[in-house]
Amino acid sequence: MDGTNDSTQNHFILLGFSDRPHLQRGILFVVILIAYLLTLLGNTTIILVYWLDPHLHTPMYFFLTHLSFLDLSFTTSSISQLLYNLHGQDKTISYTGCAIQLFLFLGLGGVECLLLAVMAYERFVAVCKPLHYMVIMNPRLYLGLVSVAWGCVLTNSFIMSPVTLSLPQCGYHKVDHFLCEMPALIQMAYINTLAIEDTVFVLAVDIVLSPLVFILVSYSYIVKAVLQIRSASGRQKALNTCGSYLTVVSLFYGNIIYMYMQPGNNSSQDQGKFLTLFYNIVTPLLNPLIYTLRNKDWQEQRKRAERRLQRSKGLS
Repeated sequence: MDGTNDSTQNHFILLGFSDRPHLQRGILFVVILIAYLLTLLGNTTIILVYWLDPHLHTPMYFFLTHLSFLDLSFTTSSISQLLYNLHGQDKTISYTGCAIQLFLFLGLGGVECLLLAVMAYERFVAVCKPLHYMVIMNPRLYLGLVSVAWGCVLTNSFIMSPVTLSLPQCGYHKVDHFLCEMPALIQMAYINTLAIEDTVFVLAVDIVLSPLVFILVSYSYIVKAVLQIRSASGRQKALNTCGSYLTVVSLFYGNIIYMYMQPGNNSSQDQGKFLTLFYNIVTPLLNPLIYTLRNKDWQEQRKRAERRLQRSKGLS
Protein backbone atom coordinates (compact mmCIF):
# COMPACT_ATOMS: atom_id res chain seq x y z
CA MET A 1 0.00 0.00 0.00
CA ASP A 2 1.45 3.37 -1.00
CA GLY A 3 1.89 6.47 1.12
CA THR A 4 -1.08 8.24 -0.41
CA ASN A 5 -3.40 5.44 0.50
CA ASP A 6 -1.97 5.28 4.02
CA SER A 7 -2.64 8.94 4.55
CA THR A 8 -6.33 8.47 3.88
CA GLN A 9 -6.91 5.60 6.29
CA ASN A 10 -8.11 7.94 9.06
CA HIS A 11 -10.20 10.10 6.75
CA PHE A 12 -13.08 9.85 4.32
CA ILE A 13 -13.46 12.00 1.22
CA LEU A 14 -17.00 13.28 0.78
CA LEU A 15 -17.46 13.70 -2.97
CA GLY A 16 -20.78 15.47 -2.49
CA PHE A 17 -21.64 17.57 -5.52
CA SER A 18 -18.05 17.82 -6.80
CA ASP A 19 -19.20 16.61 -10.22
CA ARG A 20 -21.11 19.91 -10.46
CA PRO A 21 -18.48 22.52 -9.47
CA HIS A 22 -20.44 25.41 -11.00
CA LEU A 23 -23.37 24.49 -8.76
CA GLN A 24 -21.64 23.75 -5.47
CA ARG A 25 -19.39 26.83 -5.37
CA GLY A 26 -22.16 29.30 -6.04
CA ILE A 27 -25.87 29.01 -5.73
CA LEU A 28 -25.90 25.72 -3.80
CA PHE A 29 -23.78 27.09 -0.96
CA VAL A 30 -25.83 30.29 -0.69
CA VAL A 31 -29.20 28.50 -0.81
CA ILE A 32 -28.18 25.90 1.78
CA LEU A 33 -26.67 28.54 4.09
CA ILE A 34 -29.84 30.68 4.00
CA ALA A 35 -32.07 27.64 4.51
CA TYR A 36 -29.90 26.45 7.41
CA LEU A 37 -30.00 29.86 9.14
CA LEU A 38 -33.79 30.03 8.71
CA THR A 39 -34.06 26.50 10.11
CA LEU A 40 -32.05 27.53 13.19
CA LEU A 41 -34.21 30.64 13.62
CA GLY A 42 -37.57 28.89 13.23
CA ASN A 43 -36.88 25.90 15.46
CA THR A 44 -35.07 27.94 18.11
CA THR A 45 -38.04 30.33 18.24
CA ILE A 46 -40.42 27.44 18.92
CA ILE A 47 -38.22 26.16 21.75
CA LEU A 48 -37.85 29.62 23.32
CA VAL A 49 -41.57 30.46 23.10
CA TYR A 50 -42.39 27.12 24.72
CA TRP A 51 -40.11 27.74 27.68
CA LEU A 52 -41.18 31.37 28.07
CA ASP A 53 -44.93 30.72 28.06
CA PRO A 54 -46.33 28.38 30.77
CA HIS A 55 -49.62 28.17 28.82
CA LEU A 56 -47.80 26.07 26.23
CA HIS A 57 -46.60 23.48 28.74
CA THR A 58 -48.95 20.82 27.43
CA PRO A 59 -48.17 17.39 25.89
CA MET A 60 -48.84 18.63 22.35
CA TYR A 61 -46.38 21.52 22.57
CA PHE A 62 -43.89 19.41 24.52
CA PHE A 63 -43.75 17.03 21.55
CA LEU A 64 -43.60 19.92 19.07
CA THR A 65 -40.68 21.44 20.98
CA HIS A 66 -38.96 18.06 21.06
CA LEU A 67 -39.45 17.79 17.29
CA SER A 68 -37.82 21.22 16.87
CA PHE A 69 -34.86 20.10 18.98
CA LEU A 70 -34.51 16.96 16.85
CA ASP A 71 -34.64 19.01 13.64
CA LEU A 72 -31.98 21.40 14.94
CA SER A 73 -29.67 18.57 15.95
CA PHE A 74 -30.31 16.51 12.83
CA THR A 75 -29.69 19.38 10.41
CA THR A 76 -26.60 20.64 12.23
CA SER A 77 -25.03 17.16 12.30
CA SER A 78 -24.82 17.05 8.51
CA ILE A 79 -25.36 20.51 6.98
CA SER A 80 -22.54 22.19 8.91
CA GLN A 81 -20.05 19.71 7.38
CA LEU A 82 -21.62 20.18 3.94
CA LEU A 83 -21.27 23.95 4.12
CA TYR A 84 -17.62 23.56 5.12
CA ASN A 85 -16.96 21.24 2.18
CA LEU A 86 -18.82 23.46 -0.29
CA HIS A 87 -16.97 26.57 0.81
CA GLY A 88 -13.44 25.30 0.25
CA GLN A 89 -11.35 22.70 -1.53
CA ASP A 90 -11.10 20.36 1.47
CA LYS A 91 -13.65 17.54 1.09
CA THR A 92 -12.38 15.30 3.87
CA ILE A 93 -13.96 14.26 7.13
CA SER A 94 -12.11 12.40 9.86
CA TYR A 95 -12.96 8.79 10.66
CA THR A 96 -14.25 9.91 14.07
CA GLY A 97 -16.29 12.69 12.49
CA CYS A 98 -17.77 10.23 10.00
CA ALA A 99 -18.65 7.78 12.78
CA ILE A 100 -20.36 10.54 14.80
CA GLN A 101 -22.24 11.79 11.74
CA LEU A 102 -23.45 8.29 10.85
CA PHE A 103 -24.51 7.61 14.46
CA LEU A 104 -26.44 10.89 14.72
CA PHE A 105 -28.03 10.51 11.28
CA LEU A 106 -29.36 7.05 12.14
CA GLY A 107 -30.28 7.92 15.72
CA LEU A 108 -31.95 11.30 15.27
CA GLY A 109 -33.78 10.24 12.12
CA GLY A 110 -35.10 7.13 13.86
CA VAL A 111 -36.20 9.06 16.95
CA GLU A 112 -38.17 11.43 14.71
CA CYS A 113 -40.01 8.46 13.17
CA LEU A 114 -41.10 7.25 16.60
CA LEU A 115 -41.82 10.77 17.86
CA LEU A 116 -44.24 11.38 14.98
CA ALA A 117 -46.04 8.18 16.01
CA VAL A 118 -46.20 9.40 19.63
CA MET A 119 -47.59 12.73 18.41
CA ALA A 120 -50.25 10.84 16.44
CA TYR A 121 -51.26 9.03 19.63
CA GLU A 122 -51.48 12.36 21.48
CA ARG A 123 -53.79 13.75 18.77
CA PHE A 124 -55.86 10.55 18.88
CA VAL A 125 -56.40 10.97 22.63
CA ALA A 126 -57.15 14.72 22.26
CA VAL A 127 -59.77 14.23 19.54
CA CYS A 128 -61.25 10.81 20.35
CA LYS A 129 -61.03 10.84 24.17
CA PRO A 130 -61.10 14.56 25.12
CA LEU A 131 -62.66 14.01 28.56
CA HIS A 132 -59.85 11.64 29.56
CA TYR A 133 -57.04 13.61 27.90
CA MET A 134 -55.35 14.97 31.04
CA VAL A 135 -55.60 11.61 32.78
CA ILE A 136 -54.13 9.62 29.89
CA MET A 137 -51.53 12.15 28.71
CA ASN A 138 -49.92 12.70 32.09
CA PRO A 139 -46.25 13.77 32.38
CA ARG A 140 -45.15 10.27 33.36
CA LEU A 141 -46.62 8.81 30.16
CA TYR A 142 -45.39 11.35 27.62
CA LEU A 143 -41.93 11.58 29.16
CA GLY A 144 -41.81 7.79 29.20
CA LEU A 145 -42.84 7.54 25.54
CA VAL A 146 -40.11 9.96 24.47
CA SER A 147 -37.53 8.10 26.61
CA VAL A 148 -38.48 4.75 25.07
CA ALA A 149 -38.20 6.25 21.58
CA TRP A 150 -34.68 7.52 22.31
CA GLY A 151 -33.65 4.24 23.94
CA CYS A 152 -34.85 1.97 21.13
CA VAL A 153 -33.39 3.97 18.26
CA LEU A 154 -30.06 4.80 19.89
CA THR A 155 -29.60 1.09 20.62
CA ASN A 156 -30.11 0.39 16.92
CA SER A 157 -27.68 3.18 16.04
CA PHE A 158 -25.06 1.82 18.45
CA ILE A 159 -25.28 -1.54 16.66
CA MET A 160 -25.52 -0.50 13.01
CA SER A 161 -22.92 2.30 13.01
CA PRO A 162 -19.92 0.09 14.01
CA VAL A 163 -21.12 -2.71 11.68
CA THR A 164 -21.26 -0.31 8.73
CA LEU A 165 -17.89 1.32 9.46
CA SER A 166 -16.18 -2.05 9.99
CA LEU A 167 -16.92 -3.21 6.43
CA PRO A 168 -13.69 -3.60 4.42
CA GLN A 169 -13.56 -0.67 2.01
CA CYS A 170 -11.66 -0.30 -1.22
CA GLY A 171 -10.05 2.70 -2.86
CA TYR A 172 -9.33 5.96 -1.08
CA HIS A 173 -12.38 5.99 1.21
CA LYS A 174 -14.29 8.14 -1.27
CA VAL A 175 -17.92 8.47 -0.19
CA ASP A 176 -20.18 9.30 -3.13
CA HIS A 177 -22.35 11.53 -0.97
CA PHE A 178 -22.17 14.78 1.02
CA LEU A 179 -22.40 12.96 4.37
CA CYS A 180 -21.54 9.63 5.95
CA GLU A 181 -24.83 7.90 5.19
CA MET A 182 -25.29 4.15 5.58
CA PRO A 183 -26.19 3.22 1.93
CA ALA A 184 -23.24 5.23 0.57
CA LEU A 185 -20.82 3.59 3.03
CA ILE A 186 -22.15 0.11 2.28
CA GLN A 187 -21.58 0.70 -1.45
CA MET A 188 -17.86 1.28 -0.72
CA ALA A 189 -17.37 -2.26 0.60
CA TYR A 190 -15.61 -4.79 -1.64
CA ILE A 191 -17.38 -7.79 -0.09
CA ASN A 192 -20.88 -9.13 -0.62
CA THR A 193 -23.13 -6.85 1.44
CA LEU A 194 -26.44 -8.57 0.71
CA ALA A 195 -26.80 -9.73 4.33
CA ILE A 196 -26.30 -6.26 5.80
CA GLU A 197 -28.57 -4.69 3.15
CA ASP A 198 -31.31 -7.15 4.14
CA THR A 199 -30.72 -6.29 7.80
CA VAL A 200 -31.01 -2.58 7.04
CA PHE A 201 -34.25 -3.24 5.17
CA VAL A 202 -35.72 -5.21 8.10
CA LEU A 203 -34.71 -2.51 10.59
CA ALA A 204 -36.18 0.14 8.29
CA VAL A 205 -39.48 -1.74 8.33
CA ASP A 206 -39.41 -1.79 12.15
CA ILE A 207 -38.34 1.83 12.65
CA VAL A 208 -39.96 3.48 9.62
CA LEU A 209 -42.98 1.50 8.46
CA SER A 210 -44.30 0.33 11.84
CA PRO A 211 -44.70 3.91 13.18
CA LEU A 212 -46.22 4.94 9.83
CA VAL A 213 -48.85 2.20 10.04
CA PHE A 214 -49.62 3.29 13.61
CA ILE A 215 -49.96 6.91 12.42
CA LEU A 216 -52.34 5.98 9.59
CA VAL A 217 -54.52 3.85 11.89
CA SER A 218 -54.62 6.61 14.52
CA TYR A 219 -55.63 9.20 11.95
CA SER A 220 -58.33 7.01 10.50
CA TYR A 221 -60.00 7.13 13.94
CA ILE A 222 -59.28 10.86 14.24
CA VAL A 223 -60.88 11.70 10.88
CA LYS A 224 -63.93 9.66 11.82
CA ALA A 225 -64.22 11.54 15.14
CA VAL A 226 -63.68 14.96 13.52
CA LEU A 227 -66.46 14.36 11.02
CA GLN A 228 -68.82 13.75 13.94
CA ILE A 229 -68.06 17.12 15.60
CA ARG A 230 -71.18 19.28 15.32
CA SER A 231 -69.50 22.64 15.90
CA ALA A 232 -68.06 24.07 12.68
CA SER A 233 -65.37 26.02 14.58
CA GLY A 234 -64.40 22.96 16.61
CA ARG A 235 -64.21 20.83 13.48
CA GLN A 236 -62.09 23.46 11.72
CA LYS A 237 -59.69 23.74 14.69
CA ALA A 238 -59.22 19.96 14.78
CA LEU A 239 -58.68 19.82 11.02
CA ASN A 240 -56.07 22.62 11.17
CA THR A 241 -54.05 20.88 13.85
CA CYS A 242 -54.33 17.46 12.22
CA GLY A 243 -53.69 18.88 8.75
CA SER A 244 -50.42 20.45 9.94
CA TYR A 245 -49.30 17.17 11.43
CA LEU A 246 -50.16 15.11 8.35
CA THR A 247 -48.29 17.58 6.12
CA VAL A 248 -45.16 17.10 8.24
CA VAL A 249 -45.60 13.30 8.16
CA SER A 250 -45.98 13.32 4.36
CA LEU A 251 -42.81 15.37 3.86
CA PHE A 252 -40.79 13.28 6.29
CA TYR A 253 -41.92 9.80 5.30
CA GLY A 254 -42.13 10.48 1.57
CA ASN A 255 -38.38 11.04 1.43
CA ILE A 256 -37.23 8.47 3.95
CA ILE A 257 -39.27 5.62 2.45
CA TYR A 258 -37.96 6.38 -1.03
CA MET A 259 -34.36 6.35 0.25
CA TYR A 260 -34.38 3.37 2.62
CA MET A 261 -37.24 1.06 1.64
CA GLN A 262 -35.81 -0.05 -1.70
CA PRO A 263 -33.79 -3.28 -1.45
CA GLY A 264 -30.74 -3.26 -3.65
CA ASN A 265 -30.44 0.53 -3.89
CA ASN A 266 -32.38 0.93 -7.12
CA SER A 267 -32.46 4.72 -7.10
CA SER A 268 -29.68 6.70 -8.72
CA GLN A 269 -26.97 8.17 -6.54
CA ASP A 270 -27.72 11.72 -7.69
CA GLN A 271 -31.37 11.27 -6.79
CA GLY A 272 -30.32 9.99 -3.38
CA LYS A 273 -28.13 13.03 -2.73
CA PHE A 274 -30.83 15.56 -3.52
CA LEU A 275 -33.48 13.62 -1.61
CA THR A 276 -31.20 13.44 1.41
CA LEU A 277 -30.53 17.17 1.07
CA PHE A 278 -34.28 17.82 1.01
CA TYR A 279 -34.73 15.52 4.01
CA ASN A 280 -31.92 17.29 5.91
CA ILE A 281 -32.69 20.93 5.22
CA VAL A 282 -36.11 21.53 3.63
CA THR A 283 -38.23 19.40 5.99
CA PRO A 284 -36.72 20.89 9.21
CA LEU A 285 -37.14 24.35 7.66
CA LEU A 286 -40.82 23.82 6.84
CA ASN A 287 -41.84 22.07 10.07
CA PRO A 288 -41.99 25.28 12.21
CA LEU A 289 -43.85 27.14 9.46
CA ILE A 290 -46.39 24.36 8.95
CA TYR A 291 -47.16 24.04 12.66
CA THR A 292 -47.18 27.71 13.64
CA LEU A 293 -48.90 29.24 10.61
CA ARG A 294 -51.85 26.85 10.83
CA ASN A 295 -52.11 26.83 14.62
CA LYS A 296 -54.09 29.78 16.03
CA ASP A 297 -53.37 28.79 19.65
CA TRP A 298 -49.64 28.90 18.98
CA GLN A 299 -49.88 32.31 17.31
CA GLU A 300 -51.82 33.74 20.25
CA GLN A 301 -49.35 32.36 22.79
CA ARG A 302 -46.42 33.65 20.73
CA LYS A 303 -47.90 37.16 20.72
CA ARG A 304 -48.42 36.89 24.47
CA ALA A 305 -44.79 35.89 24.96
CA GLU A 306 -43.64 38.80 22.78
CA ARG A 307 -45.72 41.27 24.83
CA ARG A 308 -44.22 39.93 28.05
CA LEU A 309 -40.72 40.35 26.64
CA GLN A 310 -41.51 43.93 25.57
CA ARG A 311 -42.89 44.76 29.02
CA SER A 312 -39.83 43.31 30.71
CA LYS A 313 -37.56 45.38 28.45
CA GLY A 314 -39.61 48.51 29.27
CA LEU A 315 -39.24 47.90 33.01
CA SER A 316 -35.50 47.44 32.67
